[in-house]
Amino acid sequence: MTPKITGFDYQRIAVADQVELNVAVGGAGSPIVLLHGFPQTHLMWRHVAADLAADHTVICPDLRGYGDSDKPADTGDTYSKRTMAADIVAVARALGHDRFALAGHDRGALVAIRAGLDHPDAVTHLASLDVLPTLDMWEVMHGVTAAVGFHLYLMAQPPGLPEQMIAASADAFFGHFLDIWTRDPAAIPPEYRAAYLRASADAVPSIVADYRASAGIDLTHDRADRDAGNRLRMPVTVLQQDWGAALGFDAESLWRAWAPDLHHATVGYGHFMAEESPAAVTEALRALLNR
Repeated sequence: MTPKITGFDYQRIAVADQVELNVAVGGAGSPIVLLHGFPQTHLMWRHVAADLAADHTVICPDLRGYGDSDKPADTGDTYSKRTMAADIVAVARALGHDRFALAGHDRGALVAIRAGLDHPDAVTHLASLDVLPTLDMWEVMHGVTAAVGFHLYLMAQPPGLPEQMIAASADAFFGHFLDIWTRDPAAIPPEYRAAYLRASADAVPSIVADYRASAGIDLTHDRADRDAGNRLRMPVTVLQQDWGAALGFDAESLWRAWAPDLHHATVGYGHFMAEESPAAVTEALRALLNR
C-alpha cells in the first residue's frame, strides 16, 4: 500500500480535459502549495506539510505525469512547465483559493517558477529548492563536472531510446538518484523509497516527456520572458546546494536576475532537503510567508 500524509485528505481534481491530479490537503489558514521533485511524489513533503498544516491550508499534488496523477500522452506541450503550472493554478482554484504561496523542489520548482511568471496575480510567495531556472541550468552545464546531469541529456533525446533504456532498468535508474543525491539515506525510509520507485517505474514516458520539455519548449518560454524583462514579482526564497562551486557560476546572481525580491541561501544538506532537513526547510518557508 502506498503511504499517505497522516491527517491529510485525498481527492482527485480535474485540471484539464481528461487530466486529474491526485491531491493531498490538510490544515486550515492561508494556502500554500508544495510541489515535489524527481524521482518522488507529493510524499516527499510529508514532514514539512504536517508542520505547516498547524496554521496553513497545505496542498500537496502529484504533478501531472507523476505518482497517482494522470499521465496523458505527450503531444508537444503536454509536459511544458507552462501547462503544468496551469494545472497547479486550477487545483488551487478548485479548492477555493485564487491566491496562494507556492514552493517547489527540483522539477516542482521549475513548475513553480513558471507559475510565478505566468500567474503573478495568483502566486503570493515563491520558494525554490535546489534548482536554477531552466534557461540558466542549461547555460551553466559544461565539461566533465556536468556529468552529474547526465540524465538531463539522456531524456532530452527524441522519443524512443530514452524510454526504452530507462524502462529496461527502471529501479536501478531511479534508485541511482535516490542514492547519490542524499547525504542521509535514513531520511528516505524503505517504504517511501519503494513508493517512489513504483511510481516512477509506472511513469517512464511522462517523466521523460517532462524532462524533454525542459530542453525544448520550456527554453522557448524562458527566453521569451528574459527578452521581455518578465520577472518574478513576489518575494522569492531559494535554498540551494553549492552547485556553483563545482560548475563555476554564481547562483545568487543568476537568481537575482529573475527575482529582485530574493532571499538566497546556500545550504549544507543534501538534494532531498525536505526529507533530510525538514525543520530547516519549514523555518525557511515560514520566514518567506512572513515577508
